[in-house]
Amino acid sequence: MKTVYTCFTTDVLHEGHMNIIKEAKKYGKLIAGVMSDEAMVKFDRFPTLSFEERKQLFMNIEEIDEVVDQKSVSYRENLLKYRPDYVVHGDNWKDNEQKSVREEVIAILKEWGGTLIEVPYTRSESVKRIDNKMREQLSMPEFRRKRLKQLLQLRPIVKALEVHSGITALIAEKTIVEHEGELDQFDAMWISSLCDSTAKGKPDIELVDMSSRIRTIDDVMDVSTKPIILDGDTGGLIEHFVYNVRTLERMGVSAIIIEDKTGLKKNSLFGTEVAQTQDTIENFCAKISAGKNVQLSDDFMIIARIESLILEKGMQDALDRAFAYVKAGADGIMIHSRKKDPAEIFAFCDEFRKSDQTTPIIVVPTSFNTVTEEELAQHGINIVIYANQLTRSAFPAMQNTAIDILKHHRAKEVDDRLMSIKSILTLINEL
Repeated sequence: MKTVYTCFTTDVLHEGHMNIIKEAKKYGKLIAGVMSDEAMVKFDRFPTLSFEERKQLFMNIEEIDEVVDQKSVSYRENLLKYRPDYVVHGDNWKDNEQKSVREEVIAILKEWGGTLIEVPYTRSESVKRIDNKMREQLSMPEFRRKRLKQLLQLRPIVKALEVHSGITALIAEKTIVEHEGELDQFDAMWISSLCDSTAKGKPDIELVDMSSRIRTIDDVMDVSTKPIILDGDTGGLIEHFVYNVRTLERMGVSAIIIEDKTGLKKNSLFGTEVAQTQDTIENFCAKISAGKNVQLSDDFMIIARIESLILEKGMQDALDRAFAYVKAGADGIMIHSRKKDPAEIFAFCDEFRKSDQTTPIIVVPTSFNTVTEEELAQHGINIVIYANQLTRSAFPAMQNTAIDILKHHRAKEVDDRLMSIKSILTLINEL
């Protein structure tokens, strides 16, 4: 009997999946691969069912003879193991981010004369309705809020991209790339105080209040499903902070990061060039504890940002604060530096990990931007935040466009660097 292989990354079976299964079964013994959670989060939506529950979906289908694990986006391992005569897949992967995966499948099958069969993608109202329902479920507060903690268990390092509007949230949500045979995407979104303020034309001194920040969060949540990490500046007064924790938790935000400074906010990258006052360990621990005490779930994370290296207080001060903040209830430690290389960040992480192997460490490599995610992970870092790159790339692009329109008294000269209207229309989902 001929052997057929197909693979699925779904939480809900609809007519499109059943169409592929029925077509595949015509060619022989059907082996269905179920992609692992770790592989799914690299390019597909975050699973709402556990891996075992997803496997059970396919075990209950009579046309399927065997259900197996697929641990990677790549089909290579399973194809070499089972050497199927046919691989069956929807034809939608011809021109999307899975194109390279498809090409690899074709090349491997050629080794033993196997064939790729592509079934026309099912585009019906019922399929669209199910896909929309799954997307909406992922965006619900109770699902979104816990996702950051789940990602910390699935990813060697969680990648968060700065967003400050609905359109930048769509970029973070939909950007998927192929690199060296792997597919990848951003895991989370960072709503920066600096970029949120800049988008509103305001200085980064906590002038934009929490009510306005919440409107930005709403805009982002309306069009995305990824977990949100909020830049909470100093957290403000304890009485205000506990109220905001409750609000953010209820909205579905996954984490807030607060820095251990007091007084009028100055951006950390100014360092000692401007007057900045670090809070006492006791006061900041009290703020962390107060925030943790009002939480209603275990999903929401309060992350303590340590400014000791920025303010040149020394490594030991940073470590003393880190251990104290964790003891006070902090769910993670963000260590910040404005040095051009990551040496002091790595030194902190290595020393911290000697005593604490589990508390997540977060970094923002704005200054030391030559460091790779792999290097960060090797030093026990769990989350990397690309904190301002979208804002910094957008402004010069828009300014140059404005300059050229003024120069030429028309828009023709800028047309070749503009996104097409059609691309804008297709970027934004219709319900």
